[in-house]
Amino acid sequence: MGSLLIDNVRLVRPGCSVEPGSIRVSDGRIATIGKPGPEPGAGCTRIDGGGRLLTPGLIDLHTHGIEHWQYEASAGDLAAGVARLGRRGTTCILPTVIPRRKGRFLENLAELADAAASVRTVSIPGLHIEGPFVALTGAACEPVSGDVKLVDDIVAACRGRVVVMSLSPEVPNILPVIERLVEHGVRPFITHTQANVEQAQAAIDAGARHATHFYDVFPAPPETEPGVRTAGAVETILADPRATVDFICDGRHVHPMAVKAALAAKGWERVALISDSNVGAGLPAGIYPTPWGYPVKVSPDDAARIHDERHPSHGLLAGSSLTMERGIANLLGWLTLPPEQIWAMGTLVPARVAGLVRKGRLEVGADADLVLWEENLRPVRTWVAGECVYEAPG
Repeated sequence: MGSLLIDNVRLVRPGCSVEPGSIRVSDGRIATIGKPGPEPGAGCTRIDGGGRLLTPGLIDLHTHGIEHWQYEASAGDLAAGVARLGRRGTTCILPTVIPRRKGRFLENLAELADAAASVRTVSIPGLHIEGPFVALTGAACEPVSGDVKLVDDIVAACRGRVVVMSLSPEVPNILPVIERLVEHGVRPFITHTQANVEQAQAAIDAGARHATHFYDVFPAPPETEPGVRTAGAVETILADPRATVDFICDGRHVHPMAVKAALAAKGWERVALISDSNVGAGLPAGIYPTPWGYPVKVSPDDAARIHDERHPSHGLLAGSSLTMERGIANLLGWLTLPPEQIWAMGTLVPARVAGLVRKGRLEVGADADLVLWEENLRPVRTWVAGECVYEAPG
């Protein structure tokens, strides 16, 4: 394989700087980073970036689907859906699966894990299992008490390809589950919770150090004294310096002020962007069928909403229609942080949270998962491991 020189670009080094430069790619990794204008050399293809931004690819830790595809529906849906991510500037995801303990659920997990390992259009380090150990059902999660054997069965069924399992601190017998996940090298995320301070602190101490779709399905515990706001999981997570958080930054699931509050408490180094996307994400405004028995109404300026007047939840949120590049655009509009820190929230920070040491950064030796952007934050080209997986028409 020949090398690739991407020249005349503004390099976004997440958390560090935005500066003119060039990158040489070889064998799927960043080989050199230099000033603009080096000679490409024999066997090297040169691309003139035209002064555009070059960033690491976006990393989505929590995503259920895109456009017309829900990842957990089948191996074919997973492959078809992730093939659309390059045009969104997303180069790495954890397909998020809600385990429903009936029928062939372990076999289905195994098929998805195998399919994820064979994908080349996006990097998939493994799966994100949302549940089953949750206290509040939210998005169709099935509440189950802590069961270490079930953890072992799920990890085994996925051939060890589980990166994250999301759970609730107040679920009975959850601490042994958290400890077993850590033993397996699986990162426990906190979610769907109304835990009190003591429950949340115990979960963090046991190894659950990240909260996903923070603020969404994180209600405060019931008041025990009228007029006295009860502290719970949200306050405990914000106060603990070991804990990180992620947000659905669409302006509907979470008010921008909540993101600013987390940044004030933790700094950009501990706040990540996710999409939590599902069917409808990335589509033009319209009404679209779903696998759930009702259509959703999607608008770029709103989340997906149930669109069935016979449905008791007509008009309510039906998952996220956010895509990662739109989330970055929102953050750039909401926040006064330097742009390299905002880009880090969609690249470097999620890579650190998931333990992906060669992703989310522009450094020699890092994976060449790269995106060249137009000013309107539409990708011109997207590379995964140095291979172009998307090129804009024209």
